Amino acid sequence: MTGTTTGTTTGTTQPVTVTEDTITDAAVARWATAHDPRTAELLTALVRHLHDFARETRLTEDEWMAAVRWLTATGQISDDKREEFILASDVLGLSMLVVQQNHRLDPAATPATVLGPFHIDGSPELGSGADMSDGLPGEPLWVHGTVTALDGSPVPGAVLDVWQSDADGTYEAQLDVDEARLRAKYTTDDQGRYCLRTIAPLGYAIPTDGPVGELIGRTDISHMRPAHIHFLLAVPGFEPLITHLFREGTEYLDSDVVFGVKRELVVGFTRHEPGPTPDGGHCGTPWLEARYDFVLQPAG
Repeated sequence: MTGTTTGTTTGTTQPVTVTEDTITDAAVARWATAHDPRTAELLTALVRHLHDFARETRLTEDEWMAAVRWLTATGQISDDKREEFILASDVLGLSMLVVQQNHRLDPAATPATVLGPFHIDGSPELGSGADMSDGLPGEPLWVHGTVTALDGSPVPGAVLDVWQSDADGTYEAQLDVDEARLRAKYTTDDQGRYCLRTIAPLGYAIPTDGPVGELIGRTDISHMRPAHIHFLLAVPGFEPLITHLFREGTEYLDSDVVFGVKRELVVGFTRHEPGPTPDGGHCGTPWLEARYDFVLQPAG
């Protein structure tokens, strides 16, 4: 015999009918049962904000399905070298918001920015002044300076994980290559000094061949990022630092698609004629010099 459950028999349950007005409270109550309190806090807030978004915009079924397909495509194009979801977070401004909330550093400390979607672990360790561009075309560039604590004391043995795009605006993670390309690790000396050689970065467009690029293409938002080099410093005893150095005077400083530019991170590139270089060597062609001193905040 078929029919609806009445709930009059011991041990049976009654059907629960949700409405447009009650669905949010019902979903929040379910996700509030998460075993970890922080998980419960995050998921119940997510449910409330998602439901509020759907109500505010009067989301249609077709729009909901389009969003599901966009998320599916974003996952499908992502792999161990390309993080399309990070790119999505970057262009929506979420990445920089999370960075700002979690790295409220002393004004004297070097500001943090976004990691970006193209960092690769395991970069080779190079000596001071060694060339991470390995002969790739571009203007020779030496970047040097110090790593210090807030009190000005040097930080010896600090490892700077460095990566950038090539002269075409392409990162190694976007190419099918077996060797490290325009990425390396450099270590400060006993006086906290570092020196690296590379090629001058150029402004470039974020990948436009994926769901993020396709979505931005429906707006007047620029796909471009200003010329920059990425740095990651994870030094024991100090707050980890993920940041960029941007070339002074380059285009798109006022419209960076991932909101990563900060005035304190804009650095002048000084042009030199052939001659001695900061690492004690010699360059036979005109070359560029950028000086930047990183300041780390103690942990905690």
